Amino acid sequence: MSAPLPELLALIGPMMLFSISMSATPGPNNMMLTASGANYGFLRTLPHMLGISIGVMVLMGAVALGLGALFERWPPLQQGLKVAGSAYLLWLAYKIATAPPPDQREPDDDARPLTFWQAAAFQFANPKAWVMAISGIASFTLSGDAFLASAVAVILVMGMTNLPSIALWAGFGVAVGKMMKTRRHWRVFNAVMGLLTAACVLMILS
Repeated sequence: MSAPLPELLALIGPMMLFSISMSATPGPNNMMLTASGANYGFLRTLPHMLGISIGVMVLMGAVALGLGALFERWPPLQQGLKVAGSAYLLWLAYKIATAPPPDQREPDDDARPLTFWQAAAFQFANPKAWVMAISGIASFTLSGDAFLASAVAVILVMGMTNLPSIALWAGFGVAVGKMMKTRRHWRVFNAVMGLLTAACVLMILS
């Protein structure tokens, strides 16, 4: 039996508010998008943004199918994911902090935005993405036979609202990048963004 249409429609408004509030507030994704927007521009950061949105949707689907319950049964699995995610985030923070100003980059410089696949995979180690996934599925799905249809609706709403919300941070980074007038400005900005990204490790390990 499918979910009654009125009940599904009633989920959309609250879910949109939840998704926007979770997606648009500071976190590891948005810190990295700000740095990427400033250093590489909006278009080159687009795969990173798409990877985040698709990754969150896939994570929510996995939670709906029981991944959260698996972590409850096997806590070491979750701890291992946290450690791996923390190490990866620290590496990204280092790359951000030490990125040279745009006018000092060599043609063979390996500095580049996060790829679609890197951004999507990172969501499985991102504590904020887990909060979004678990809270969204637990709070906005219907019970019984209506669960599957409501879970799909929740995931689709998340996808539609997440991308515009995180794009604001990339756009903010682009605006900040245009204000950088000297190499010193770039070095300070990248160092600060790297430190803020590294600070998100505390969120992961707490």
